[in-house]
This record gives sequence, C-alpha cells and structure tokens, in this order.
Amino acid sequence: MKQFLTFVKKEFAHVFRDRKTLLMLFGLPIIQIVLFGFALTNEVKHADIAVVDNARDVASTQIIQKLEGSSFFNVTRTFMDPHQTEEVFKQGKTKLVVIFPANFYQDLLHFNKAQVQVIADASDPNTATTLVGYITSIVNDYQASMSGAGPMPYAIVPEVRMLYNPDLKGAPNFVPGVMAMVLLLVCVMMTSISIVKEKELGTMEILLVSPFRPILVILAKAVPYLLLSMINLVVILLLSVYALDLPILGSIPLLFAESTLLIIAALSLGLLISTVTESQQSAMFLSLLGMMLPTILLSGYMFPIENMPKPLQIVSNIVPAKWYYIIVKNIMLKGLGFSYIWKETLILAGMTIFFLLVSIRNFKIRLQ
Repeated sequence: MKQFLTFVKKEFAHVFRDRKTLLMLFGLPIIQIVLFGFALTNEVKHADIAVVDNARDVASTQIIQKLEGSSFFNVTRTFMDPHQTEEVFKQGKTKLVVIFPANFYQDLLHFNKAQVQVIADASDPNTATTLVGYITSIVNDYQASMSGAGPMPYAIVPEVRMLYNPDLKGAPNFVPGVMAMVLLLVCVMMTSISIVKEKELGTMEILLVSPFRPILVILAKAVPYLLLSMINLVVILLLSVYALDLPILGSIPLLFAESTLLIIAALSLGLLISTVTESQQSAMFLSLLGMMLPTILLSGYMFPIENMPKPLQIVSNIVPAKWYYIIVKNIMLKGLGFSYIWKETLILAGMTIFFLLVSIRNFKIRLQ
C-alpha cells in the first residue's frame, strides 16, 4: 500500500508540473461553463434600432417610451426621410427601423386602425425575426392598455419588411460564417503542422542552410495552402449560388481580395503557432482550439455579440473571423463596396501584418 501511495503521489506531482494537463483539466471546463452558461445566448438584448417619428403625437410617443424602457433595444430617435432607411442599414449597426406615419394617433381614433412600419435587417434572419416579435409584443401591449378590460376597438397593425433576405433563409447567415471557419482552419492548421513536421523530422535545419533565404522557405510552405484555399473559396461560392440559391450582390473581385487577405492572415497565424509548438499534435490542438471555438462562438454568426458580457465583446475584436464575417455579409448580401468595409479591412490587414512580423521574428530566433 505504501508503494501504491508513493506512485499516486508521483502521478499527482507529474500532473501539477504539466501546465497543459492542468489547463485541460481545469481551464477548459471553466471556460465552457462561463461561455455556454451565461455568455452565449440566442436571446437578443440591447439591439440598436432607429425610430422615425413622423407623427410626434401621444400614441407614437408612448410606444417609443415603451421601446426605450425595454432591455431589448437601444433606441435612437431620428426624424430622417423614410427613404434613407436603407442607407442606415448599410452602416451595419442598426438592426431594425420603426416608422410611425403622420397622423398615427388620429387614424387610430377616427378609423380604429393605424399602421406602423417595421423594417428589419434580415441578413441575420434569427435576429430579425426575434426583434420583430419583440416590437409586435410591445405594440400589442400598448393596444391592450388603450382598450382596458373591454373588447379591443383599436388595432395597430405592424407592417413588416425584411431587407436583404425577405424569405428568411438560413443560408445568408451561415454561409459567410462557414467561409470564415473553413479558410481559417485549413490555412492555420495545415501551415502550422507542415512546418512543425519539418522540425520533428529534423529537415528544417537542412532547408535553412540551403542557398534559399529562410523567408523564402517559409513562403514556399505557405503558397500551396494559399492556392488550395482559393479553390475552397470558389467551391463554397459555387455551392452557395447554384445549390443554396444565394446570389452574390456585390463585387466578386472585391470578395476574392478580402478572402485573400483573410487567408494570408491565417497563414501568418499558422506560422506563429509553429514557432511555439514542437509536435504536430500540439500544433493541431492549438489550431483547432484557437480557431474553431472563437470562430464559432465569437464571430457573430451563431451568437449575437452585443448580447455577450463586455469582456467577451472586447475579446471578439481580436478574432479575425468576426471582421471577415462582417465584410462578406456586406459584399454578398447587401452589395456594398469598399467604402463601407474599409474599417474592417484595415483591422484585418493590421492583424495580418502583426501575425506575420511576430511569427517571422520568433521563427528566426528559434532556429538560429
């Protein structure tokens, strides 16, 4: 028994000395509980909406106050021309616009019926449907309060319009997310594994003492995966257009240019991972953990980022897939040009340069 306890004590000491094992035992469960327990939800809260109050009467004011008092919305009051609503959606922040027509309250009193127009950005159909449901519920509550306990003599009818995805198909939402995940996983994982494999076999030093400069060796490793990823992109777009009936409304060359930028960022990140790992298993684990989970959870295509706690919203800003997802949706679904996505492009380019510089610097230090 004493020998058995000695071996148990030895195993405990081995576990506590191994930081990777401790991370898997305690870190991953904590992260998963925090993420799936309260941070990730399909509920929509604090969504940015705009209100166009052309009536400016008692009824419209009271309904707007109910919207402002709800935790579901961040209301921006505006008195713009209703024809400018599409331009508001192109900015990417506003999820929904509520328009009260002139004489809204007078129509309700004289004709016992009035309409309120609700326009939603349906490029994310789940969010759009949820927000429209919230608006309808608030309008119905106000309608019931006007009628009191008796029958309802007044009817407020929301006239709903879904922009960019009137049929509320799922493809416009998940195709950009799948594009980001596939391109990132293939490039990051394959690049990191390819370089680490050379280290394991002991052939990397041989390559580095060849007449080629080290940077050319690294670029030669990355080019095949760049070309293969472009083929993946073409296949995804062809399936989206011809199998899923998802048209590309924007510029195809711009879409390919932005995708190339993401691929280069992913290749640079794969190179960075290869500098901190010594085995193919470690490189694969770090690539999957570092790319798949953030892409699925923090890119915005499965869970609304604005619903997450502030720390997670801040962390999502360093996930390349988030910015690529916004870019692809704006190009494919909204048909927007570079003037609407230059900020996201600049952020993605900055990430690419950072990954590339850090990875090359660390790579040279490790192999000198």
